Amino acid sequence: MASRKKCLVLGFFAFLWAELGIKGKEETEEQTCRLLGKFDLNGYVDAKNHSLVIGGLFDIHSRTIPANESVLEPVSAKCEGFNFRGFRWMKTMIHTIKEINERKDILPNITLGYQIFDTCFTISKSVEAALVLLTGQEENKPNFRNGTGAFLAGVVGAGGSSLSIAASRILGLYYLPQVGYASTCSVLSDKYQFPSYLRTVASDKVQSEAMVRLIQHFGWVWIGTIAADDDYGKYGVKIFKEKIESVNLCIAFSEIIPKVYSYEKMQRAIDAVKNSTARVVVLYASDIDLSPFVLEIVFHNITDRTWIASEAWITSALIAKPEYFPYFGGSIGFAIPRADIPGLKEFLYDVHPSKDPNDVLTIEFWQTAFNCTWPNSSVPYHVDHRVNMTGKDDRLHAMSDKFCTGEEKLEDLKNTYLDVSQLRITNNVKQAVYFMAYALDHLSRCEEGRGPYVFGNTCAYIPDFEPWQLMYYLKNIKFTTHNGMTIETDENGDVSRGYYDILNWQLDDNGEVAFVKIGEYTFTDSKFELVMRKNATIFWNTESSELPYSVCADVCRPGTRKGIRQGEPTCCFYCIPCADGHVSLEPGQRECEQCGEDYWSNAQKNKCVLKEVEFLAYDEALGFTLVLLSIFGALVVLAVTVVYVLYRHTPLVNANDQELSFLIQVSLVITLLSSVLFIGKPYDWSCRARQVTLAMGFSLCLSCILGKTISLFLAYRISRSKTRLISIRPLYQKIIVLISVLVEIGICTAYLVLEPPSAFKNMESQNIKIILECTEGSIEFLCSMFGIDIFLASLCFLTTFVARQLPDNYYEGKCITFGMLVFFIIWISFVPAYLSTKGKFKVAVEIFAILASSYGLLGCIFAPKCFIILLRPERNTHELVGGRVLTIDKSIQPTSASVSSELDNTMASTVEDD
Repeated sequence: MASRKKCLVLGFFAFLWAELGIKGKEETEEQTCRLLGKFDLNGYVDAKNHSLVIGGLFDIHSRTIPANESVLEPVSAKCEGFNFRGFRWMKTMIHTIKEINERKDILPNITLGYQIFDTCFTISKSVEAALVLLTGQEENKPNFRNGTGAFLAGVVGAGGSSLSIAASRILGLYYLPQVGYASTCSVLSDKYQFPSYLRTVASDKVQSEAMVRLIQHFGWVWIGTIAADDDYGKYGVKIFKEKIESVNLCIAFSEIIPKVYSYEKMQRAIDAVKNSTARVVVLYASDIDLSPFVLEIVFHNITDRTWIASEAWITSALIAKPEYFPYFGGSIGFAIPRADIPGLKEFLYDVHPSKDPNDVLTIEFWQTAFNCTWPNSSVPYHVDHRVNMTGKDDRLHAMSDKFCTGEEKLEDLKNTYLDVSQLRITNNVKQAVYFMAYALDHLSRCEEGRGPYVFGNTCAYIPDFEPWQLMYYLKNIKFTTHNGMTIETDENGDVSRGYYDILNWQLDDNGEVAFVKIGEYTFTDSKFELVMRKNATIFWNTESSELPYSVCADVCRPGTRKGIRQGEPTCCFYCIPCADGHVSLEPGQRECEQCGEDYWSNAQKNKCVLKEVEFLAYDEALGFTLVLLSIFGALVVLAVTVVYVLYRHTPLVNANDQELSFLIQVSLVITLLSSVLFIGKPYDWSCRARQVTLAMGFSLCLSCILGKTISLFLAYRISRSKTRLISIRPLYQKIIVLISVLVEIGICTAYLVLEPPSAFKNMESQNIKIILECTEGSIEFLCSMFGIDIFLASLCFLTTFVARQLPDNYYEGKCITFGMLVFFIIWISFVPAYLSTKGKFKVAVEIFAILASSYGLLGCIFAPKCFIILLRPERNTHELVGGRVLTIDKSIQPTSASVSSELDNTMASTVEDD
């Protein structure tokens, strides 16, 4: 089994070494035990007299020196760019292990050693360090020997996500435990790829969710993203994009910061920031990767941006410099919780090159911190081999030629190494070491027969245990740190609960960048909560020093909706006014809402208002005028009636049946007053009464006129007849009236019983109004009802038209003919006028037709008689109006009045020649 595992790992290393550019030579002879080459690794080892060793991977340098292209044989690269922050992390691990060894409650009678290497913030060095931890020697052909003399329990590190991924792919082959303290890349949660990786820092899934919540809190919708060209940046932005799009926010641009400086790639990122309308940019990168980008931002003088920082650089002293504040001031980011570590400050100060002449890292620290050269040291000057944006050598840290005296005071330094005010990732290093220690402690306390492993509940023992046995305890560990925080991981090896500090970059009184806490983001397995401090002062790096406004398009005001811009994100849109009858109540609505049935949109389309209810009301000018005309007409008819009553014995009133005249006057009062029923708010009763009353009134009026016109028609026949006299009894005239009215009553009754009219709301004619009107009910009954009136009117017209040539001092036939002609003209004109109008004007047209036709009949029939009765009484005599006609003489033309008088006082008879 061991030989099989060895073959698998050897095969993986062969492939990995090919990727690193190391070409192996074919060997025909059996491999001998000799060093073929050594990795150029720096670090600290303390393995003697210790039961177990914990490995450590830290970024003590920030980069490697580019290889010499003239040298064909691959060599292990050297490192440059001393990283004070990484050096402090490394020292923290050593301090924590010493603290654990001094405790009696953890791992009693067992001491821990350490083997720490500098990964130089590069994947190649991280792989080299992982190989050395496994083999125990710094040879570049692994044979899986442990040369420290102590058992390797696990590894703490590395710093960057890409470095942890590279190391974990090797360590995971042996299921060797690896506890991360700063690598947050979400891909490390994949236990299929990284089965032995755990961490004391939250995954980027949590941080991305926190960023989205923060962006939503401030109302930003148009966001740019910049990511480092590594696993940390790419996976971080990928998850952020997924979450930002799930809440309907938009990405303005997404660019990459190159790991190896490239003018074209860097310029593309700078142009995106400079030219975009997005004023909020998310930066997913480590402080080391971010440094070149920061210099470019300064060089191009890009201000008025708010940067959302990831935990990797929000508290980095490498970026948080006063000279960068005009460009990055006001940045808001998420930081690992701060903690105080007792005794760490004193331990950090306990460093001096004189303690160990072979401690090259301490010597380089001293030379870099005090800008001097340590005497008799082989450590080279600290020279930056990078090329800056101008294309020249960027020797930002070029050292002087003065020698270090050893008397330099650390208290005079102001650098990241000695700054213990923001111990965040540093505290995670401490927790990672304790994570390993508590797991080992639990393993050491196992009682045989009660162990966690199958086949007899066996236990594992220190130092003779398999890595997978320790992984069991690591996966189930739960402990409380020195500052009261509970550390517990889920099934993916991620911390299951915790919080982020939300920090804002501000300047303190000394002109230094201060990290001001403005809120917290707490998380558990099932709960996420963003809590901002109520009275926290936030510095915004904008011209107005107010909250930045980052949108692709301004929020559509109420009354408009969003319209899609083809080919652009959803945050870029047009603002389209809502259609009539639709409103948008809130800013930024995607769709307008339709108003209810009784409501309509106001002019601004931001509110539904009650529709205007329209009907012909009494209190408006038109309705009031029509009411006056109706009442006035009725009064005129009553006045005529009074005249007829006062002069009822005169020949003119007696002529042609005065009873019919009184009935006509009553019917005209009914028709005139029926128009009042058309005015006012329609109700079911008024809808039924108006049409029936009008039909009955006209039916009575026209049937009475028909009785008169038949008398005139017979008078005309008498005047034209040579041999006979035709007359009609007055009773028959009344029978005609009675039959006509009864027929009308029958139709009206059926109309009201079977399908009566009713009031309803007409919402189709005009969108903005509710027209209260009456339904017609049955059109058939309505047509029949008024059809009777039309039939009667037609008979009246035909009979009077035939009798229009009767000579008379008072020619009633012509008056009735003219009256019926006016009646027809009015109602024929009414039809197109009625159909072409809407609302209350439609009712007004009908009332006008009623009044006009009633006034027409009143004027044509009764006005001439009243004129004679009141103003020409001398003409109201039997001689002028006409008397009885006893014989028929062709030389004497009978008048309408005389014939009427005769017919009124004689029985109907027929005289014929023998």
